[in-house]
Amino acid sequence: MQKVKKIETYNSNSDTVVTIGTFDGVHVGHQKIIKRLVNTAKREGLKSVILTFFPHPRMVLQKDSSIKLINTIDERSKIMDDLGLDYLLVKKFTQAFSRLSAEDFVKNILVDKLHAKKVIIGYDHRFGRNRNADINDLKVFGESYGFEVEEISVQDVDDVSVSSTKIRKALLDGNIKKANKYLGYPFMLTGKVVKGKGLGNQWGFPTANIVIQEDYKLIPKHGSYVVNASIDNNLVFGMMNIGTNPTVDGTSESIEVHFFNFNKNIYNKTIQINLLHRLRDEIKFESVEALKAQLLKDRDTSLNYVKAHFN
Repeated sequence: MQKVKKIETYNSNSDTVVTIGTFDGVHVGHQKIIKRLVNTAKREGLKSVILTFFPHPRMVLQKDSSIKLINTIDERSKIMDDLGLDYLLVKKFTQAFSRLSAEDFVKNILVDKLHAKKVIIGYDHRFGRNRNADINDLKVFGESYGFEVEEISVQDVDDVSVSSTKIRKALLDGNIKKANKYLGYPFMLTGKVVKGKGLGNQWGFPTANIVIQEDYKLIPKHGSYVVNASIDNNLVFGMMNIGTNPTVDGTSESIEVHFFNFNKNIYNKTIQINLLHRLRDEIKFESVEALKAQLLKDRDTSLNYVKAHFN
């Protein structure tokens, strides 16, 4: 797959089949659409293209900087790459772009830029200035500009009954099992390993402190989780805490991972942490000794989970 960070630099003359959307989470519903896109492209001798937008339109139009996304744009790209897509095109979403008329969007982007011969789109898709055009308008444009519109029906969407909104809520509730079921893969956090206070090392549980650069990335409910990560092509399991470390009077949020049977130096590495199972809420213990006792229990529970699900 080729990822084009700026659609303006896309210069292929190949005819394409296109779908359009934010695709936050690239969940099982999105995957169904993308597989349909890829299969159609192969069958009809076209290139498969996803046109996505970044930043999220709500961040731009509603000044809603509080919205958190399931994936960073790089995570989204990585997931799509595994689905056999030819091109992921990222269009920077701006106020000016939002004012583009529906017909200008169709002519300038879908037809002139992407050479679309088919557009696969949801029955409820809206586009153009003030989102005033719908799939019926798109079909009319298709007749004028020579492309076909294939509708993703309400039944196709309802069969999956998944939405990015439901997944965000599940993550904020700490329901990682439901979130992962809807996603079709483990929810991930990607960040750089930095030096922390070293408290975990003093307690016999050295941790990798993960810093996530993208402030729009959704962080799940505070608590402890069973996780894994691929480090130097080796799959490593561990347990992660998201929270403020209240037992030692911490105040700022941190993400700390203790990997089992692992002692490599990974400072400054960027790693992807996959969340597999929730252990418990973060609580303030009466003492550090009580916390250490709980960490031993968490480790045993985590190892039993890994043994049951990955051996």
